[in-house]
Amino acid sequence: MSAPDDQSDGQEAEAVLARLSVTLDVAIERLERARPFAKGRYQGPVLDVVGRIIAQPGGLGVVRQRATRVDAAGLFSGSDWDRPEALLPQLVGGTLTSEDPAFRALEVCSLARFLAVADGDARHDNLHQDGARHFLTQVLALNLKDLFGVPDEAARALGARYDLKKRVLNHIADHVGLDDVLSVLVSEIWRLLEQRSVQVGMVKDMIAQIAIALNEKGTAPGSTRLGAERLVSALFGPTTASRDDPGLDIYLERLAVADESGLSREAMGFARAMHDTGLVSDYHAAFLTWALDYADRPLIPEALGLGGTGLDCWRHYRGLIEKLVRNAVTPATPQAAYGLAMLLDRGVLHHAPMVPALERQISLRIGGAARDRIALGFGEAVPPETHLLAGVLRVLGQPLGVGQGANPTCQSARAIALWALNDPDYLLHLITQVAEFDTLQMQFEGAPINSADLPVGLAGAGPIDADPVSVLLVVHLDRIYAEMGRLCAGRPGDPHTWINPQFHGWWVSRDCAVAVDVATGKLSSYDDFLRRFFAAYHPAYNGGRPLGHPQPAGIAVTDAHENFIGWHAIAILRVAEDQSGRMRVYFYNPNNDSGQDWGNGVIVSTSGHGERYGEGSLEFEAFLSRVYLFHDEPLRNPPGDEIPDNAIRQVSDQALSSWAATRQPEG
Repeated sequence: MSAPDDQSDGQEAEAVLARLSVTLDVAIERLERARPFAKGRYQGPVLDVVGRIIAQPGGLGVVRQRATRVDAAGLFSGSDWDRPEALLPQLVGGTLTSEDPAFRALEVCSLARFLAVADGDARHDNLHQDGARHFLTQVLALNLKDLFGVPDEAARALGARYDLKKRVLNHIADHVGLDDVLSVLVSEIWRLLEQRSVQVGMVKDMIAQIAIALNEKGTAPGSTRLGAERLVSALFGPTTASRDDPGLDIYLERLAVADESGLSREAMGFARAMHDTGLVSDYHAAFLTWALDYADRPLIPEALGLGGTGLDCWRHYRGLIEKLVRNAVTPATPQAAYGLAMLLDRGVLHHAPMVPALERQISLRIGGAARDRIALGFGEAVPPETHLLAGVLRVLGQPLGVGQGANPTCQSARAIALWALNDPDYLLHLITQVAEFDTLQMQFEGAPINSADLPVGLAGAGPIDADPVSVLLVVHLDRIYAEMGRLCAGRPGDPHTWINPQFHGWWVSRDCAVAVDVATGKLSSYDDFLRRFFAAYHPAYNGGRPLGHPQPAGIAVTDAHENFIGWHAIAILRVAEDQSGRMRVYFYNPNNDSGQDWGNGVIVSTSGHGERYGEGSLEFEAFLSRVYLFHDEPLRNPPGDEIPDNAIRQVSDQALSSWAATRQPEG
């Protein structure tokens, strides 16, 4: 039914682009005819039309075709872009997201000029082909996160400007290729894999591109090639029998004639590659389902690479585990195998309610709009029930790998992660509610809240760029969270004081400290706030008590220039010394990629400082400089004088130079 509409929309878009192209040609012609001293008067109309064109599908190609002409006409005269040999690639990304549309249009025209020279379609007195290609390669390398990554808070705040930047980078990559940025790309993939995200589709796509590049052109021997080949082999040939990527049918034929030692090598090879990268090959999924019917010996625990706890779960719950493999692990959902392995090694099955809860999940049937959302998000290669069960295994096995996607739903993503970590049977209870009834019922201070009765929240109709559990739950959690906020309207202080314990669970400390006055947004008793955090969380000042349950907290997110981006929900997991003896806060950030630069040396680490999979960490004082809200026990004594003034001053100075710069109270 929708095909004619889509065709009509496409034809209309082409017509709009054609009209704008004619308008651009007229504007360029006027610029060409203008005398040198009058060029500035005619540059504006060209940039205005370019700005409208690059917002259209196919618009970048139109600008690329006219790049040489606009350059010769004098579009860059009188600007920094008039000397392409002096341009700096590190400035391109920021200009593409500039608030000034003329700057954005000018940068796109400049990059189009570089592309024309790099492709050999144009000449420039001050720019040769190799130099143009090198410049564009540097642009791609410096913006890999935006080329391949999921938007963070700063990117989401940019909206259409971020979309333009990503389209421009993809356009450059289509022309230049990614061979020259392979080393940077490989390093970026390994950095992302160290965080063990539940969603790895984008990483797998990146590795597929590397595989194509290696196959077509290869690279020189060295660490870059070795790292790239490790990634490619983990997906496309992790074992002896799959090394040549023969296809699943031929691979299964090879398994049928393999001997005992060969099968053992296959199982161990799959386990090694999976735990090395966190990625699961389609061949691994095929091996696991084949091994279910292999009667001579149990190959499943070997292929999952289980540790002591996991093996104990296998011995006690083999029947359930085999059901989970049979119903969740397919070539369309291979990552379920890694989730299952991590779930078993966490000992989740030893939690009494989990065995019946997972048995219920296996037999669960999804209905209504919930079924449509899963199908929309993940396709129809396998039934929605398979996608959901696979998602359940991944979330329970990798709680800290849950991400919010490109959605303003950090509160809901954090809740799902913390339930998976602390209260997994409750999470499965919520999943059952939504799957069967397409509604979610929770309580706020004893009063029931039903998501079906509530208006749409920030998540709209629900995300489709997240894991299956999030796709199912977030639309409902978002409504309930908003309703709890409405029920707190009129109460003094920050509503999270009441929302977080009710929304997340009993284990959230019942008192809440907030650094800012809710009504004015200005700092309120900030030094006392900092002292209280030290007394609650720093082992040197809280009697050495470790954190029993992760605690929700709020941070003021800043960019690399210390500019305030917005408020964001995270969870404090633990506080401990790293290998060098520095006290660090280890925390969970639902923002898909925890490795972020918050300015002035506050750079979140995801590995190398004692982080576990999915954790970000900062030194204690650096972390506290971005905290604006945390939970604490109401019966705790107020902090005394044992906390050094210089420690408080250090944190305060970092905050006042960034997010709190404009929040100092008057007087």
